[in-house]
Amino acid sequence: MKYLTTRRNYDSPVVSAFDSLFNDMLGDWGMYSSKFPAVDITENDDAYILEAELPGYKQKEVKVNIEKHVLKLSSVKETKKEEKDKKRLVSERCYQSFERLFSLPEDVDEEKIAGEFADGILTLTLPKKEVAKPKAIEVKIK
Repeated sequence: MKYLTTRRNYDSPVVSAFDSLFNDMLGDWGMYSSKFPAVDITENDDAYILEAELPGYKQKEVKVNIEKHVLKLSSVKETKKEEKDKKRLVSERCYQSFERLFSLPEDVDEEKIAGEFADGILTLTLPKKEVAKPKAIEVKIK
């Protein structure tokens, strides 16, 4: 399975093989692929907040662009030369290129979007535009 699960150490090879069969057969149970960063999006009165988990990535490896009301989070991660020479025994961590696109609501002030990258978490603050309040117009009836 691609996500963290509680494992039991079995002495019996039959039980261990059975467990392995179900892990291979059932896959990730429809969970979101680890190939893309997991995100949380919240909203308050002033802004939308997008938080993306990017463990193992450096700030300079992550790009954030906006074009035609679409927010694009991406990274091109290349394997380092010294890593190419290593013989991998187990490789469960995923550090690779990704691209995620988010359609922005009309009320986002794209010019004032700000970001912060700390402890493997990218936090983007997408401030809302000041919305003109509708004014009541009295219609005179003759």
